[in-house]
Amino acid sequence: MPEARRLLLATRSSGKLRELEPLVRGAGLAPVTLADLGLAEQAEEDALEAYTSFADNAMAKAAYFFERAGGLPVLAEDSGLCVTALGGAPGVHSKRWGGESGLSGAALDRHNVERILEAVRGAEDRSARFVCSAVVVWSGGAVAGDGETVGRLLEARCGEGGFGYDPVFWSSELSACFGLVSAGEKARVSHRSRAVLVALARYVKASRTDFSDAS
Repeated sequence: MPEARRLLLATRSSGKLRELEPLVRGAGLAPVTLADLGLAEQAEEDALEAYTSFADNAMAKAAYFFERAGGLPVLAEDSGLCVTALGGAPGVHSKRWGGESGLSGAALDRHNVERILEAVRGAEDRSARFVCSAVVVWSGGAVAGDGETVGRLLEARCGEGGFGYDPVFWSSELSACFGLVSAGEKARVSHRSRAVLVALARYVKASRTDFSDAS
């Protein structure tokens, strides 16, 4: 397979990989993970999400892994939950907003969900939105895409599907909780799908000559 068709997914989240891989394949590209390349996690990666915007965080991650992967095209994204009653928080701090640095994976997700439910307990306005910025960086430049999906926070967990804050997010578009819907249903309206699909379409168009000999 030509090198131009491979796209590195700059995330160590298994949940994000499950959502990103079918989107990348659907765009006619071959997803490559950090594990596929043997890129071990480095402590310096924690500092990549140090900016105040999703777009800047996504670009920082894409540029970092583009260099580490020796110039392989990279897709990176940054996303989070913005809650009206919390003034837009946790926003870019969604992953570690719960204040527990010693947790990861499902344990961190459960902690963050408990923390967000406590923070909005009794709030009249429970409206919220998921926001995402995605970036593709390659030797020819960089393109980006943004996406969001709106809804509200439930008062308790609903289902175990998805990841992150999904079990407490009620999607206005689906009239269902993200924790109960299938991956395909979520992909139709999710912030991540919307941002990534825009970025991928722009990448394929901008690098069209790279695909002229693709099989």
